[in-house]
Amino acid sequence: MAIAAVPTYLGQDHSQASPGLRFGMYLPLWGVDSRTGQPLWTTHDLNERTSGPRQELREFKDENKSAALKQALKLGSRDLALMRAVADRQSAAAAAQAAAGHLLRLDALCIAPFTTGLGNEHPLENGFAFLNPYGLPYLPGSGVKGVLRQAARELKSGEWGDAQGWTEDAITHLFGLESDDGDKNHQRGALNVWDVLPQLAGDCLQVEVMTPHQSHYYQQRRDARSGDSTTPHDSGQPNPIHFLTVPPGSRFAFHVQCDVPFLARHAKDLAEGGRWQVLLRAAFEHAFAWLGFGAKTAVGYGAMDEDPAEKRRRAEVLAAVEAAAAEHAEAERLKGMTPADREWEQAQPVLSDFRLAFDQAPKNVDFNPSGTFNQSRLNFMRTALAWTEPRCRVAAGMLLAETATKKWGRPTKKERWQELQQAIAQLKGEA
Repeated sequence: MAIAAVPTYLGQDHSQASPGLRFGMYLPLWGVDSRTGQPLWTTHDLNERTSGPRQELREFKDENKSAALKQALKLGSRDLALMRAVADRQSAAAAAQAAAGHLLRLDALCIAPFTTGLGNEHPLENGFAFLNPYGLPYLPGSGVKGVLRQAARELKSGEWGDAQGWTEDAITHLFGLESDDGDKNHQRGALNVWDVLPQLAGDCLQVEVMTPHQSHYYQQRRDARSGDSTTPHDSGQPNPIHFLTVPPGSRFAFHVQCDVPFLARHAKDLAEGGRWQVLLRAAFEHAFAWLGFGAKTAVGYGAMDEDPAEKRRRAEVLAAVEAAAAEHAEAERLKGMTPADREWEQAQPVLSDFRLAFDQAPKNVDFNPSGTFNQSRLNFMRTALAWTEPRCRVAAGMLLAETATKKWGRPTKKERWQELQQAIAQLKGEA
C-alpha cells in the first residue's frame, strides 16, 4: 500500500487537498514492505504472492506510479467551484479593460492533450504546472507570450504567406526588445499576457504515457539488457514514463492586455483603431494552426482551435457590420440620384422576382385560382399601381399583359380577371 511522505499526524487521507498538493507533497507514491509494514521510500511496494508451478510464496515489486497519478486526477466539488470562481473573477477583471479597448479576449478549445511544467522537479521526473495557492492547472502568461512572439516572427518572415501586417517594429513595440548580452538597448513591450486557467473537460486531468526505447543511447549508459552498447538499436529496454495532461475539449480563455497610452506614444498607428488587436488575432490563428501551447508541441500536444461558438458569434457580428456598411453605401448612392431614377432602381428587383415567378409557374395555373403564382401576381399588380415613374409603370404593365396567358380560372374569378385587364391598361397609359 503506497503512502505519502508526510508526518504521521497528517494521516494518509488527502482527498480534500487541491490537485496541486495531491500531485506534489501528498502524492501516495512511496512503497511499503507488506511483511514489515515499514516504508521503503522507493516508488514500489514489496508484496508476497503465491506463483509458479509449485505455487510458492514469492516477493513481487509492485510499481505505484500509475496508481498514485490516478489519485491526483479527479477534481472534487470544491476544486471545481474554485476553478469556476477564479475564472469568473478573471473574466470580471477583464470586462472593464475590454470595454475600454485595452484588452483582447480569445476563447479556445484544446483539440489534443495539453501539458506544461514537465521540467518542474518531481519524484516521477515529469512535473506539472499548478497555480499557487489554488493548486489548479494553469498555463503561465509568459509561455503564451513566447508563443505569440514566435507566431509574429514567423508571419513577419513571409515564409507562411501573408505577413498579416506584422513588421519588426510591431513586434518590438508590442512584445518588447531584449538585445544580446552586453547591450543595454532594451525596451518594454505594450502587451501583458494573463495566466490561462483551463476549464477541464470531464472535471479531471488525465495520464499520458511516453515509452522511450533508446535510453541507453540518450544517456550513453551500458546495460547488459541492451547488449552493452551505447548505439541506438531496437533491443533497447522500454521505459514507460507517466505524466499529467489536460484532456482534449477543455476550454482556455486567453487574455492579452495592452498599455494603449504607452503604445500610442511609441507607435501611434498600432494604437489607433485597435490595430494591435487585429495583429494579435492573426498571431493567435497562426499559433493555433502551427505552433501549439505548452510542452511537447512537436509531437502534437497543446494544439488549440478557437471556440466554435465564439467564432460563429464573431462571424455574425462581422456580417452585421458589413451588411450595415453596404446598406449605408447603397443609401448614399441612391441619395445622389433623382427621385425618378431612384424609383426605377428600386423597381428592378421587384420586376425581376415577378418575372422569375411567372417563368416557374406551372402550366395548369388556370385551374388553381388561389395558387402561389396568382397570389404573387395580385401582390405585384397592387405594388405596380402605386408607382409614379412612367418607366416602372409601363414595364409592369407589359409584364402583366404577358402573364395574361395564365388566367385566374374563369368564371369563378371573373372579377379578378377584369381587375387585371384594367390594371394593365392603367399602367400602359391606355386608360
